[in-house]
Amino acid sequence: QVQLVESGGGLVQPGGSLRLSCAASGLTFSRYIMKWHRQAPGKERELVARISITGLSKNYADSVKGRFTISRDNAKNTVYLQMNSLKPEDTAVYYCNAVDGKRGDDYWGQGTQVTVSS
Repeated sequence: QVQLVESGGGLVQPGGSLRLSCAASGLTFSRYIMKWHRQAPGKERELVARISITGLSKNYADSVKGRFTISRDNAKNTVYLQMNSLKPEDTAVYYCNAVDGKRGDDYWGQGTQVTVSS
């Protein structure tokens, strides 16, 4: 059974930092492209960041470029999202997503709430 478990969310003041983690189990982690998405209240889910299987290729939404960093540790089956200089508009539920396009596999975590407020 595949599980993606996010952690690290919480309440932080504007300008602060958080580090999200997503621990994967039940799959061969190193085969999967990993993504972080977010969904704010009343808005559509958006792709925040993506990292390739090797970790050498990373892509970010324009809204988070220069502030967020995605990384992965294939030995620990974990993907991270370091979020710095947080803004109130970053408030959302953040979801971890594992994708293997060749196999058609697409798995999601339950999400972790991030709230940026003074």
